[in-house]
Amino acid sequence: MLGQPLVVCGCEPMTGWFRDGHCRTDPSDHGRHSVCCVITDLFLRYSLSQGNDLSTPRPAYGFAGLKAGDHWCVCAARWLEAHDDGVAPPVRLEATEVSSLELIPLELLQSFAHSPSPQS
Repeated sequence: MLGQPLVVCGCEPMTGWFRDGHCRTDPSDHGRHSVCCVITDLFLRYSLSQGNDLSTPRPAYGFAGLKAGDHWCVCAARWLEAHDDGVAPPVRLEATEVSSLELIPLELLQSFAHSPSPQS
């Protein structure tokens, strides 16, 4: 995204189309799980209202459920939809695949860029 190699989005829980922690896709990923987000409670409620329950644990799939603060690869179209509805979560640009720009303008993603708290 920023001219640098893609960094890991999240591994606890493991995210990404390939379940390798990276928000990278291929042509078989019709949802384009390419936007690395810092999940919020508001986004979890929104996702549930759209029919995608991301907070309920699914032990059979090794999925503990998401909570606010987790990092997760979100579908580019869903992120844009959430933005349009006023509930888009912050984005980690360094972990967001450049293919996201086919659906979301860079300036919009930059305006939602997550800035980690400085280390004390």
